[in-house]
Amino acid sequence: MDLRALVLLALAPLGACTFSGGEMQLYPIAGPIAEADPTLVIAARAKDLDKTSGALSFRLPGKRKCEGTWSSVAPKITSNESKLSLTLRGTGGKIGRSTEDVGGINSGEIYAVCSDGTRVQGTFIMGSGTQSGTGTATDTLGNRYKLLF
Repeated sequence: MDLRALVLLALAPLGACTFSGGEMQLYPIAGPIAEADPTLVIAARAKDLDKTSGALSFRLPGKRKCEGTWSSVAPKITSNESKLSLTLRGTGGKIGRSTEDVGGINSGEIYAVCSDGTRVQGTFIMGSGTQSGTGTATDTLGNRYKLLF
């Protein structure tokens, strides 16, 4: 077994700790939910965190299932590459395209509708190329949440 394969094998368990689906936490900070239980943490499941938008689902107290979308404005740079080589070893050419994140802080939004008609809406910021962020959200029942992921 070569060294590269050994390193990949050793790091494989660490890969399971990264966000492939992603969890967000909604911490009630004001309103009826915070008054009833200030220690409550609402776990939200966000999908496709490696993209600029995806599905979002969570449950509010009282078994209210909420589903919606998260979306982030994450600018990217696209580069086109073309080369022509006329040497004996590498005759031919290379054409390609690459995309990379622009450094900085990107903004985003969440929006979800719950089974009882409650709507949850919020904004967040996250670093370019990262899958973590912070923000705030409110719902139509008068609750305000701190959003962390």
